[in-house]
Amino acid sequence: MKINYKILAGAFLFTTGIAFAQEENSTQQNAVKLGEVFNYVDRYYVEEVEGDKIADDAIRNMLEKLDPHSTYIPREKVQSANQSINGSFVGIGVQFQILKDTLIVVNPIPTGPSERVGIQAGDKIIYIDGENVAGVGLQNSGVRERLLGDKDTKVKVEIMRGDKEKLLNFTITRDDIPVNSVVAKYMLSKNVGYIKLTSFSRTSSQEIKEALEELKKEGMKDLVLDLQGNGGGLLYAAKLIADEFLKDDKLIVYSEGRAQPRQEYVADTKGDFEKGRLVILTDEGTASASEIVSGAVQDWDRGLIVGRRTFGKGLVQRPIELNDGSQIRLTIARYFTPSGRFIQKPYDDLEAYKNDYYERYMHGELMNQDSIKLEDSLKYSTLITKRTVYGGGGIMPDVFVPLDTNEYSDYYRALSRSGVINSFCLEYVNTNRETLKKKYDDVEAFDADFILDEEFMNNFFSYAVGENEDLEFNQEDYDISKELLQVRMKAAIAQNLWGYNAFYRIYNQKNEILNKAITILAGDIYNKVELAKQ
Repeated sequence: MKINYKILAGAFLFTTGIAFAQEENSTQQNAVKLGEVFNYVDRYYVEEVEGDKIADDAIRNMLEKLDPHSTYIPREKVQSANQSINGSFVGIGVQFQILKDTLIVVNPIPTGPSERVGIQAGDKIIYIDGENVAGVGLQNSGVRERLLGDKDTKVKVEIMRGDKEKLLNFTITRDDIPVNSVVAKYMLSKNVGYIKLTSFSRTSSQEIKEALEELKKEGMKDLVLDLQGNGGGLLYAAKLIADEFLKDDKLIVYSEGRAQPRQEYVADTKGDFEKGRLVILTDEGTASASEIVSGAVQDWDRGLIVGRRTFGKGLVQRPIELNDGSQIRLTIARYFTPSGRFIQKPYDDLEAYKNDYYERYMHGELMNQDSIKLEDSLKYSTLITKRTVYGGGGIMPDVFVPLDTNEYSDYYRALSRSGVINSFCLEYVNTNRETLKKKYDDVEAFDADFILDEEFMNNFFSYAVGENEDLEFNQEDYDISKELLQVRMKAAIAQNLWGYNAFYRIYNQKNEILNKAITILAGDIYNKVELAKQ
C-alpha cells in the first residue's frame, strides 16, 4: 500500500524513527499520531488497503467535524469545482445534452471555438477523436473527459447534421470558455431593468458592469437584481458588486478569524448604479456572497430585499492546494454585515443543518412570515434610518413573499424530476428549428404568438409515458399545473432557440418574488419603506 500523506507531512517523522521532544506542540503530536495509525494500517491490516482512498476519507472526515463548509476536493474534481469561481474553463465551447444515448449540441458558445469552426445547435456528435460515443451509454462525466483539456490542444469530432447520412468532420482547438454568472438581463418595463446573477466568480463584477451599462442605454432607472438560488462564491466579487450600488467609504463587509485579524471591505470606487431604486430578490437558496451584497444594501438602507429568508452562511473559506493537486477549502473567518450582524445559522447539529430547508417548510416559514421566530438578541438597526433588521440565520427580507405551491401537483413534480420536459423540448426544437426561426424573429414574438395547443400537449404526454411508464397522464393534476407546465415548456423551447436570457424572459412570468418586486416598483410600496434618500 502506498500511503498518500498529503497534509500529514509531520507524520513522516514517525516513520523515520525521529522522536519529538516532550515540549513539542500538540499540532506536531497529532500529526505524528495520524501518521502512526497510517503506518500500522500499512504494516498489519488483514487485507491490502488503498492508501489514497483512506487518506482522502481521513481528510474529508476531519474537515466535516469542523463545520459544514470546510471541504476536501479530490484532484480529479478540482477543475470542475473551480469553474464557477474562475468564471471560465478550457474546452470546445458547447452546451450539450445526452438525449437517447446521443450527444447533442444544444447551443455553441457565442464566439467560442466550436462556433468558429461551424458547429451548430442540433448537431449530433458521433465520434470524438475517432472514438464512437453514440449508443454506448455515454455519461456527462465522459463527455467532459473527452472535450475538456489543455488550451490550444485539438480535438476531432464527427458530426451528424439533420437527416444527412454523411458525417461532417471538424477539428476544434480548445480555448478558454467563459462561464457566465449573469445569465439574463432585460427590461421588465420602460424604466425597470432586471439582472439574474447565479454565482460570484472572478468575472462577475465585470459582467454586472456590462449589464448595467447595457440596461441604462435601454432606459433603465430602477433595477431588480435577482439573487434567488445564488449560492455565492468569491467574497471579493461580492465586495466589487456591492460597490456598484453603494457610495464611497461605506463599509460593505468585515471578516474576523482566530488566525486572521479583522479585515474590512469598503466601497472605494464610483459605482454604476449608486442612484435609482434597487430591489434584490432572495430566497432560501440565496447564500454566502449573495448575503454579503444583500446585507450591505439593507444595512445602508440602499434598497429593498424582497422574497424569503436567505440560507444563512456567514463563514469564509480559503482554498488551499495540496501537494498532489487536490484541494481543501478551509473556513478561516466569520464575516459580518456593516451593522455587525453575523448571519451564520447554527451548525452544532450537522444533521439538522442539512435538513434546514425541510424544517423551514414543515414549520410553515416558507408560506407565512409569522412562523419565523427570532430572539430579541438578534435585532440590529440599519445605519441610516435605524430600521430593525435581524442576524443569526440569514438575511430577513424587507418584504416577505410566501412560496406559492398551488400549481405544484404530484404529476408536475414527477415530470420535472424525470427530465422529460427538457428532452421533449430539445427534440421538438431539433425537428422544427428552421421553421421556428423563420416564423419568430425573436423571443418577444415567440412569447406573444407561440401556442402550446392540444395536439402539442398530447404529443408531449405520449412522449412522457413512452420514456417512463410511471408518468401516466393525470387530468386532475394537469388541470392544477397546466399554466405552470406550459410556461416551463415554452421557456425551455425558447432557451434551445435563443439561450438562457430567453428562458428567463418567459419562465419569470411564474416567478412570484419577481412579480412582487414589479408591483412594488409600479406602486408606492417602495417609497413607504423608510430608505435613505439617494
